[in-house]
Amino acid sequence: MPKGYWIGRVEVADLEKYRQYVEANAWAFKRFGARFLVRAGRFENPEGSSRSRNVVIEFPSYQAALDCWQSAEYQAALKLRLPVSTTDLVIVEGYEGPQPA
Repeated sequence: MPKGYWIGRVEVADLEKYRQYVEANAWAFKRFGARFLVRAGRFENPEGSSRSRNVVIEFPSYQAALDCWQSAEYQAALKLRLPVSTTDLVIVEGYEGPQPA
């Protein structure tokens, strides 16, 4: 079964209040088996637009990624993030097909 991913680009307006969101989302992420692959860090933006923070979170399955987003735990955390940040987020299924030779 392919893994699931959250891919987010975030602009934070109030870092102190955003930290409350980070603390609050930990329970949901743990419950659904999330693992951070990218969490802010350095980046280049050779094409398109960007935001100041980039995040890639891996889940054991696409369904787990969706379930985490829809969970009461994450929705409670989301209420802390929405007033203090702007986010583009996609939830995507991983790819397990052939790779370039």
